[in-house]
Amino acid sequence: METTKLSNGTILTPYLASAIAEGFCEGEDASEHDQLIAWSYLIKTGLCWQLQGWYGRTANNLIENKIINREGVIL
Repeated sequence: METTKLSNGTILTPYLASAIAEGFCEGEDASEHDQLIAWSYLIKTGLCWQLQGWYGRTANNLIENKIINREGVIL
């Protein structure tokens, strides 16, 4: 799988992506763009479907609103 990076060049990990998506610890001050990158990563890797229900519901909302597609591409 290709490496996903935030706008500052930081490589995303599952923990960091979930922190940004949920807004805790390292993710508290993430930009809207980095939040989209994190959600894209969670969708692309399928992690959003394996975590607590809120992640899957939010991912579905982003997909239904055509913000990110089912492959994790930001539209």
